[in-house]
Amino acid sequence: MNMRRLWAIVMKELRQLARDRITLAMIVGIPVLLLALFGYAINLNLRGLHAGIADQAQTAGSRALVMDMLATGVIEPGMQAPTPAPLMTALKRGRISVAIVIPPDFERRRIDGRAVAQVVVDGSDSTVRAAALQLLQVPIDSAASDTRAPPRSTPVEGRIRLLSLYNPERRSAVNIVPGLVGVILTMTMVLFTAVAVVRERERGNMELLIATPLSRSELMVGKVLPYVVIGLLQTTLILALGVGVFRVPVRGSLWEVYAAAALLIVANLAMGLLISTRAKSQFQAMQMTFFVFLPSILLSGFMFPFAGMPRAAQWLAEVLPLTHFLRLIRGVMLRGAGLWAMWPDVLALLAFALVMMTLAITRFRKRLD
Repeated sequence: MNMRRLWAIVMKELRQLARDRITLAMIVGIPVLLLALFGYAINLNLRGLHAGIADQAQTAGSRALVMDMLATGVIEPGMQAPTPAPLMTALKRGRISVAIVIPPDFERRRIDGRAVAQVVVDGSDSTVRAAALQLLQVPIDSAASDTRAPPRSTPVEGRIRLLSLYNPERRSAVNIVPGLVGVILTMTMVLFTAVAVVRERERGNMELLIATPLSRSELMVGKVLPYVVIGLLQTTLILALGVGVFRVPVRGSLWEVYAAAALLIVANLAMGLLISTRAKSQFQAMQMTFFVFLPSILLSGFMFPFAGMPRAAQWLAEVLPLTHFLRLIRGVMLRGAGLWAMWPDVLALLAFALVMMTLAITRFRKRLD
């Protein structure tokens, strides 16, 4: 083996890597990104869950109980309601994760030793239920207006009841399978279209497309539409396996499930097209796709609880289409919520798809250079 020739090959590869900015970014960016996500953004200790409170007693003791629950940091007040009904509606639509219900006869129940409050949680997310269990350990303040109250703080064990909705069997598949629809669609749809324009250049088909009277918009939209059908077929396959094998319920409208999936498909395809207009090779397009897929799966709430992330990570997650899709698909499938009841997430997906498609069409040029 000639060491001079070997050294020449090594230097050639290093120079080539230095010129490839995407590969260089992955060498440095992936360790930094993973360290930042797992070390800073990922937190399994949930705090600040949005909670609705219905204090029907409005006594000193009931207010003290609510304040003690808020002091744990597990929940933060999201809404107040005179009765439990508005809280159940907000829980169904995903606007809150926990509902605190205190009955009108709170003081009588407290004196008699009966259950004094109920904590209702969205049981479709097992981490929310686990965090809400801490609320059951809050002591009942004995400083109530009734003089017959016991002169000490009594433990709450058995006196605050926990009601878990939407997943009473606590099966992890109920929460995971709807999320897998979004994860698989994100991975495949972005990748398919990320290599679309690059593949035309590498195969020599771009010359033929340039010679056609197709406009930029017609060419880009025409590349997207076939993959929409493929994405819907993938959705059908995942739903069939989820319902048939894992017994995942579909409590809402099946058409709304497909509508939510179509929104995510179009958003991901538009993002893939934008990547395709930037990449110079199929390998480079796949590298860029990885940078999109990794934050999506880690920050969207699929693997780790969204409420456990710091505010900065949550703001970043709001930019990702998978975050909004997970709220929609779990709301429709698991809680039976209507799609338009979660209209902010619907509008977010529509806006994302429009912006990405506009940028992709603007960046695309029907020429070889």
